[in-house]
Amino acid sequence: MPTKISDLHIAREEPLPPPRELHEDLPVGGDETALIARSRRAVQEILLGKDRRLRDWAPRVADTLFLVMRVYFEKPRTRMGWKGLIYDPDLNGHGNIREGLRHARRILLECARLRVPAASEILDLVTPQYYAELLTWGAIGARTTESPLHRQMASALSAPVGFKNPTNGNIQTAVDAILAAAQPHKFPSISIDGRAVVVTTTGNPSCHLVLRGTGNAPNYDAAGIQKAADALAQAGLPPRLMVDCSHDNSGKDHRRQFVVAAQVAGQIAGGSQAICGVMLESHLVEGRQDIVSGRKGLRYGQSVTDACMGWETTVEVLERLVKAVGRRSPHIP
Repeated sequence: MPTKISDLHIAREEPLPPPRELHEDLPVGGDETALIARSRRAVQEILLGKDRRLRDWAPRVADTLFLVMRVYFEKPRTRMGWKGLIYDPDLNGHGNIREGLRHARRILLECARLRVPAASEILDLVTPQYYAELLTWGAIGARTTESPLHRQMASALSAPVGFKNPTNGNIQTAVDAILAAAQPHKFPSISIDGRAVVVTTTGNPSCHLVLRGTGNAPNYDAAGIQKAADALAQAGLPPRLMVDCSHDNSGKDHRRQFVVAAQVAGQIAGGSQAICGVMLESHLVEGRQDIVSGRKGLRYGQSVTDACMGWETTVEVLERLVKAVGRRSPHIP
């Protein structure tokens, strides 16, 4: 009997539906398409510094800040834990990915129908075909910014994409990722019909930097912002970036996001033009909870992954940012 040399660690294979099947079952309508297109244009203008809402004071948040809701479906794990809605929608470890993809697309469609732009971190290389056309903004995480595969994928995405600096704090790595994603690429992928194909991209010109701190220090202070802006400018990129108020910038303490955002707001009020956005880990209820028995017993509106700010604190942070934008001089180019 011949020695088996393949699939030695495969316990089971089950087919996924082709992306087109979910697109047809959960179609995006004309109003939703228009909302997503407008939202992407707003983000692109903010990244280029062309949107007056970031300069001119207005009494309402909508006239000063452009809000995009994080609906992250995949959770990168250093070891183990809940891997996110796509991988485990029932929170019981059974891994019903077919249903998870359906849930993810349904949520993004509902956000669009509510006129709420949505963002997500792109972790898997296959799943974006099922939902990515519904995103206003996408993120590439600190652990995958250096990945050539994710840079290629970002070059194909229709939405603006933020690359986080890696956990070691190397800004140049993220700058290189932005430059790489702006270039054309060829790579294997799956089509909307679920066939293996070679994709040729034109490059994504709307990629940018997200500062999330380093392994042992934050990088959102004025010196850190200037250093990152200089690195972008030296690479011929717009010197504008986003600050992640969580992760190493907050010392992984969700309560310190408020402090980080306040200091960022101070820089904005002082005239900084490099900061074009902030990222917040926010939920309805502050803190986090453990998954014990699947969905049973979970508190509605509280995170089951990273601890988050509550709704009241989120509103306070946004109001502070509104005031900071209003104080920033409209005459600074």
